[in-house]
Amino acid sequence: MSRIALTLVLSAGMILPGMAQEPTATQELPDQLVLDLQGAIDHAITYNKSLKNARLEVERSRSSIWETIAQGLPQVDGSMDYNSYFNYEMEFNFGMGGSPDFSPGDLQEAWDQTSAVFPGVTQQDIYNHEAGNYYDGVLQSLLPPTTILLSDQSTARLQFNQLIFSGQYIVGIQTARLAQLISEQNYEFNELNIKESVISAYYLVLITGESLDILERNVANLEETLEQTRVMFKSGMAEQTDVDQLRITVNQLSDARNALERNLELNYNMLRFQLGLDANTDLMLTDSLVSLFTNMQAESALEAPFAIENNVTYQMMQTQEEISKKMVGLEQWNYAPTLAGFYNYNAKILTSGFDMNPNHLVGLNLSVPIFSSGMRKARVDQAKIDYSMAQTNKSILEDQLTLQEKQFKYNLASSLENFYTQQENREVAQSVYDSYRRKFEQGMATSLDLTQANNNYLDAESNFINAIMQVMNAKLQLDKLMNTL
Repeated sequence: MSRIALTLVLSAGMILPGMAQEPTATQELPDQLVLDLQGAIDHAITYNKSLKNARLEVERSRSSIWETIAQGLPQVDGSMDYNSYFNYEMEFNFGMGGSPDFSPGDLQEAWDQTSAVFPGVTQQDIYNHEAGNYYDGVLQSLLPPTTILLSDQSTARLQFNQLIFSGQYIVGIQTARLAQLISEQNYEFNELNIKESVISAYYLVLITGESLDILERNVANLEETLEQTRVMFKSGMAEQTDVDQLRITVNQLSDARNALERNLELNYNMLRFQLGLDANTDLMLTDSLVSLFTNMQAESALEAPFAIENNVTYQMMQTQEEISKKMVGLEQWNYAPTLAGFYNYNAKILTSGFDMNPNHLVGLNLSVPIFSSGMRKARVDQAKIDYSMAQTNKSILEDQLTLQEKQFKYNLASSLENFYTQQENREVAQSVYDSYRRKFEQGMATSLDLTQANNNYLDAESNFINAIMQVMNAKLQLDKLMNTL
């Protein structure tokens, strides 16, 4: 009997791949939930924390797109400053400076040009002009210096910037949209994993419950047989060893039943964990193992064509390839110029006696890359290499997914063959056990024969349940690959 419990424990490890995620209970949930399989899937999608983070990641990617778009839209900034010069006075002295030192050639050139324009001018006229200028300079130097008082100054500024042309900006928007697509596909991938985990946990609860029902019926039958054997022993129709042998078997099966009951509660907790429920929440499953096994139509899945473009992992790889392609264009646009315009308005709140800043200023800024010592080319080459690697990775994934599809269908076909074999073996073992039980009641078989037949029957039931698990697990893997969960 311990083989059934061992089989269930090992199977739990096989069909619960999503146990690394956290439970969710972000809002008050009812004390009892009645769920079919689809209801359990919907509940997990609503309350799972990892999916909540994935949804937030999608929202963040949408905000990132607008952030990128906004970089090319008008940007308006305001500022205000205040400066104090502590009443500093700036002096301007317009007195004589040093006389310029001209060479004889310079003087001759100036005379030639002047006499050509004014033929009647003489050297004395030039001398008188220079004397007059010198006299004016001396008078200016005798005047007191001119001062300007620099008082406190405050200015409010409004700056408007507009990107007019940038190739990187255009490609950046396209890349941001692809990044959003990646986040949406990542959410779909996480959702697919959650579905798989919930379905696996749901299956395991049903299978464990079915195993427990089989054990309870078997224990009840053996307890009845034990009581009959005790009566037969008192009447001299059976030996004490028959009673003892059956009592040992009943005790062993009772212990195994108790262990399986605890295992069933553990499996319920695993399902609660996936659903984001409290451990004390009463959970009732309405789907039966038989109905789910029948409705899954495992045989038809063997003939279903594999559309690789529906696989979520392949879709993510396609998007990643497209992003790598866009990155090549992004680096190539580094060779192109960037043109931006601006307008500044200065509102002068406090002004000093010396203010040369205009109220309005408008202009253009053209940035032209000229020489980078091969840096831009190196970046373009790296982007092309990344794109080539993305194409290769996509091809590798196509081969891997094709092989997985063949392997999963092979596993499903093998598990179906094993299921039908174990189903027949169970029927035979049930018939043999019933036959030995009747013979034992008639005194035609020993308790050892009955115990051995019962053990064979339980082994057949364990193998049959394990075969069901294998079929369900194989079908689940194939559905996940084809994105049909």
